[in-house]
Amino acid sequence: MSERPLVGVGVLVMKDGKVLLGRRKNAHGAGEYASPGGHLEHLESFEGCARREVKEETGLELGDIDFLRVLNTTQYAPRHYVDVSLVAQWKAGEPRVLEPEKVERWDWYPLDALPSPLFGMLDTSFEALRSARRFWDAAARPATPAAGAPATPGSGRWR
Repeated sequence: MSERPLVGVGVLVMKDGKVLLGRRKNAHGAGEYASPGGHLEHLESFEGCARREVKEETGLELGDIDFLRVLNTTQYAPRHYVDVSLVAQWKAGEPRVLEPEKVERWDWYPLDALPSPLFGMLDTSFEALRSARRFWDAAARPATPAAGAPATPGSGRWR
């Protein structure tokens, strides 16, 4: 296990007011519903990673992609992730299970009727989709904030 955090990129793919989710089958988060995503590769852009992972996992093509939020998390310790969440518009294709060892199936879900349980990274992604909050630091230790800084870790906003 790496002594440094890994960078994950999750993509909320949207189509007609619904989001694409699949039930995970791999090591962490097995049985939980997650969006397509994976690890950022060396010298890869966030957008490039999003397009690659969605294409590899689902066969879908993406339209516009926007930053949603960043999360520093140890929820699946001993794994430590910096997770970047993006929101993308569906452009073309029907979702297919192209990595059957990682996901059971893909389905479109209305935002007000999400399946359960959700992958641990998604709660903050959906909160960011509904609000202006853009970062969470779940690994932060309470400290005295600098003058003018948010009072609680992760309560600030990035755009």
